[in-house]
Amino acid sequence: MASPPSLFLLIFLLPIGPAVAGCRENTSLAGFEADLAMVQHQVRGVVRIVDGCSFSVRGFDMLAGSDQVRWFGAAGDDLHNLTMGSRISDLPLNRTFRNESLTIRLSDNASWDQIAVLAIWDEATASDFGHVLLRNAGDNETEPAVAPSPDLSPAPSLASDSLVEHKSKSQIHRQPTMFTNCFALSSRFRLRWTLHPESDSVDIGLEATVGSEYYMAFGWTTPGSSSHMLNADVTVTGFTEEGNPFADDYFITGYSECLLNKDGKVEGVCPDTIYEGSDPVGLVNNTKLVYGQRIDGVAFVRYERPLVSIDKKYDVPVNMTQNMTVIWALGLLKPPDSIRPYYLPQNHGKPRETAYNYLSLNLSKEVDNCFGPLDAEDKEDQDIIIADAKTPLVVTSGPALHYPNPPNPTKVLYINKKEAPLLRAERGVPVTFSIQAGHDVALYLTSDPIGGNATLRNMTEVMYAGGPEFEGVPASPTELTWLPDRNTPDQLYYHSLFGLKMGWKVQVVDGGLSDMYNNSVLLDDQQVSFFWTLSEDSISIAARGEKKSGYLAIGFGSGMIDSYAYVGWIDNNGKGHVNTYWIDRKDAMNVHPVSENLTFVRCGQENGIITFEFTRPLSPSCSGKIECKNIIDPTTPLKVIWAMGAQWLADNLSERNMHSVASNRPVSVLLLRGSAEADQDLRPVLAVHGFMMFVAWGILLPGGILAARYLKHIKGDGWFQLHVYLQYSGIAIMLLGVLFAAAELRGFYLSLVHVKFGVTAILLACAQPLNACVRPKRPAEGEIASPKRIIWEYFHIIVGRSAIVAGVAALITGMKHLRHRYGSENVQGLTWALILWVLAFALLVMYLEYMEIKRRRIHRSSLKGNWVLGNSEDDDSVDLLHSERTVTKSESQTSGIMEVQLEPLSR
Repeated sequence: MASPPSLFLLIFLLPIGPAVAGCRENTSLAGFEADLAMVQHQVRGVVRIVDGCSFSVRGFDMLAGSDQVRWFGAAGDDLHNLTMGSRISDLPLNRTFRNESLTIRLSDNASWDQIAVLAIWDEATASDFGHVLLRNAGDNETEPAVAPSPDLSPAPSLASDSLVEHKSKSQIHRQPTMFTNCFALSSRFRLRWTLHPESDSVDIGLEATVGSEYYMAFGWTTPGSSSHMLNADVTVTGFTEEGNPFADDYFITGYSECLLNKDGKVEGVCPDTIYEGSDPVGLVNNTKLVYGQRIDGVAFVRYERPLVSIDKKYDVPVNMTQNMTVIWALGLLKPPDSIRPYYLPQNHGKPRETAYNYLSLNLSKEVDNCFGPLDAEDKEDQDIIIADAKTPLVVTSGPALHYPNPPNPTKVLYINKKEAPLLRAERGVPVTFSIQAGHDVALYLTSDPIGGNATLRNMTEVMYAGGPEFEGVPASPTELTWLPDRNTPDQLYYHSLFGLKMGWKVQVVDGGLSDMYNNSVLLDDQQVSFFWTLSEDSISIAARGEKKSGYLAIGFGSGMIDSYAYVGWIDNNGKGHVNTYWIDRKDAMNVHPVSENLTFVRCGQENGIITFEFTRPLSPSCSGKIECKNIIDPTTPLKVIWAMGAQWLADNLSERNMHSVASNRPVSVLLLRGSAEADQDLRPVLAVHGFMMFVAWGILLPGGILAARYLKHIKGDGWFQLHVYLQYSGIAIMLLGVLFAAAELRGFYLSLVHVKFGVTAILLACAQPLNACVRPKRPAEGEIASPKRIIWEYFHIIVGRSAIVAGVAALITGMKHLRHRYGSENVQGLTWALILWVLAFALLVMYLEYMEIKRRRIHRSSLKGNWVLGNSEDDDSVDLLHSERTVTKSESQTSGIMEVQLEPLSR
């Protein structure tokens, strides 16, 4: 029976007196019935053409619309025809209808002959809530067409034999959202079914106000079983990450998710196909997906299953005339991975009657206790893009696949590769659009929900940014910057000026993370935003996921192993948590909680998206513990990774808590510069820097020292020239290498050990040419070197050799720095090459030193056996610091007077 308001409305709408002129009482459509196709607002109901002047709707469900929602008549169900349609009734549909029956009289100017589509239409937003396709009035033999289902999520083709029923003269084409029975399992979960005795099957629809990351499960327990759950035959339904519905046959053998035991057997809530290893001919998975959708925050999946299956092992036979125990559950769903390529329902949690329950059900008894449509708190299923001042939003165009405001246009706007997402902007934060959608798409921000230049429809609108000149292509994008302020309304729309309904909503909120933090970057795959603000001895960090998840984690390191992870999640009581962990292996047992001094900790969830914040010291004030090594050096790129999963616990972690999606590679965040770069192999500029430093400190400068040390016995000043040329060449190449590094890193950071050694080596090397400019005069022949000369020579040798030591240390610490920045796999080979070079150089020095000692011994032996006094010319190449470097003045004078030759007595 209709409710009292419905009775009043029915009496008010019934025609009184003679028919109004223009309405023909007779029509060939009289008696035609069809289901309303649900497009939006949870519309359900059966439309029946009463006569040429009226129609009725029974079992009518609909969530409240705007004041401009009316019954419309149009020539087709596409955007063009519906916008060109007209009202056929003045009945307002601006309230929620709950399983009501209505009779509506057509307007004076309306006729069934002119109507091909009867629709519930919102003129304000050009939105189709639901509609019925009418058959041709003059062709009684033509079957009415099946109203197309809303294209909000991909679904398989409808099986016509399971959705069409025959009733007297006219056919009823059942929409996939319509069923014979409905039972409310809980306040947010409903079971719908239609029994097909002739085919020994049943169509079941599961409907719940849950997020896309949840599953809906329903099935039968084994009769006589001591447990309602064990040995139960259930169907698990849900939606993939791409938005595709699925319904799979599961069998329960344990109180856990599906696990593989050491003996190779599986146990838990597992797909039937897993128990048998494969299902090549469909003998195990007997559940057939019919349809699925997510609309207005309500998940709906329809599937068909046989009452008695040929699978006697994992399917429970259903007696449709007897009461049988059924179970149901709602919970988080873990997506498949490379190890377990199937969906894993997580523990449903508590309380009973809200998250799970069991009851007795007789399929043959008609039931309908679902009073009105399900009304979700969060009705926005579209992707959300949160605008950030640092990152431009890339605007492109593409086909309409899941447009949130049907009927779909042929082409819609994509932002950051997401179709018509909900854009959220913060007041005071500039939003930059990089427009690459084509020359026929001009972006603008407007108060009009339809767009396409409202003045062409004789409507008014307020344009906040953009216009006809803001169009571009990928090769030549156009940039638009918009700054929402305190006068900007809470909601407006982004659209194309040249086409209707190409964009979607813009939510303008008061300041958020972008206002609170000085820097932000998008991490790998643009799925997590990373925010930070540096202070003198601490850093404030925030992370925000860009997709729905049960928990969000960020880690500092090149990969999951040997990284410090920060995990934010919401517990069952709605409380947010942020904990720190040290991960040393790829399993749950090696995720170790650590104690860290985190302050200003916050964690929240909105529309399934997790955001958490905390402040921590740059260097922990402790020693000895593993958390004491969790040091952040602002001058060194911080490698950041991320992961998301379905569920997290404060303790007793297991495999079910492992992530379902994660970053492919780390992103190096430059904390001081406020930017990030994808982690990659050794960058060319730094490679050039390292090569030039190796040439300078590994070849030229040491070569100059070797020339001065071991080539002085050669007559002439060749050793000196070689020494000078090698030293100046090495210094020149060294300074060029410094410029390359400074240009790449945009400055020096003296806190790095590598930079400290490098600067020391550079200063010592540059001091040598300056030292040479103040070199004391070389002593004349036969003169003793002055003390200044001796001090200068000692200083020159000590500084030169110290520079070499510092330079080699800079090379070694440079390799260590590169290993920290790019990973050991990229630098390990270079490190070994440097070590081998240093060893080879050390062996060369040892060999030359041995030859020099040998040469001196031979020289001294020859002086003892045969030497001449007098009139000998001093060799300028003699090292003044050598023990044999001088000749006394008296010896020099005597040599000018006489020559004495001594012969050995043995001669």
